Amino acid sequence: MIVSKRNSMRLAAVVTLSALLAGAAGTAMAAGSAAPAHPVTAPAVVASASAPASAAVSASASITAKSSVTSVNAWQLFRVTGTTTGLKTGSTVALQQKQHGKWVTLPASVQTNRNGAYSLGVKLGIKGLNELRIISGNAASPVFTVTVR
Repeated sequence: MIVSKRNSMRLAAVVTLSALLAGAAGTAMAAGSAAPAHPVTAPAVVASASAPASAAVSASASITAKSSVTSVNAWQLFRVTGTTTGLKTGSTVALQQKQHGKWVTLPASVQTNRNGAYSLGVKLGIKGLNELRIISGNAASPVFTVTVR
C-alpha cells in the first residue's frame, strides 16, 4: 500500500485522538475518511472479519448492538451499547464498518464487563449511510446503520 501524505496525516490524527480518548474508560475512536466518495483506509486499519485474538467464543455466542443515534455530524461522538452471551468475561468486542463491500475492523474496541455488557464511544468521518456491526471472534451483531452528515 502506498502511504500518501493524506493517509499519513489521517493516521497521525487517529493516533493523536485515540491517545486523548484512551484516558476515558470504555471509550474508543472509530476513524473514517472525510472523503465522501471512495474513502482510503488508513494503514493501521485492518480489513478482517475476525476479532482480536483475546476473544474467547463459544459455539452459541451472540452479540447485540444499538447505536445511541441514527444520524450524526461527522466526527461527533455517539455510543454503541449492547450485551454478549457465550463470551468469556472481559472479552474484547470491536466495531466493524462495511467499506466497498468488505467488513473493515476499525480502531474502536472495548472489553465486556462481568455481565457481558459493553459501551463503546465512536466517532465516524465517512459521510453518508454507514453500515456497522460489533464483532468478537466469530460472533457478530446484527448490522445497524448510522448516517453521517
